[in-house]
Amino acid sequence: MAKDKKQIKEKPLEKMTATELRDVAKEIPGITGAHGMNKSELIKEIKEAKGIEDTGSKKRSSATIRQIKAKIVELKKQRVDVKAQNDKKMAAVLRRKISRLKKQTRKAG
Repeated sequence: MAKDKKQIKEKPLEKMTATELRDVAKEIPGITGAHGMNKSELIKEIKEAKGIEDTGSKKRSSATIRQIKAKIVELKKQRVDVKAQNDKKMAAVLRRKISRLKKQTRKAG
């Protein structure tokens, strides 16, 4: 019995499922909102709480997917306003920016 628990603890965070990571995060008092996080966010928070440096993992762009999606929403609102003003050039510019950001989210995921 004790051996099984020890093996679970020694399992690397990257190999754990999101459900297992949520269980680990629940045990750490500094982490809140674990149920709303995805796997990469859980790993990041657990490593920060335990003081583990993040080495060996893939380097991602500085912006997270959620930040990129928030920017897309903002640009879509701007695009609606610009379309209302009949500025076709600016609407096309915003459309291209939105398209590029969507590609970034697909690459990051």
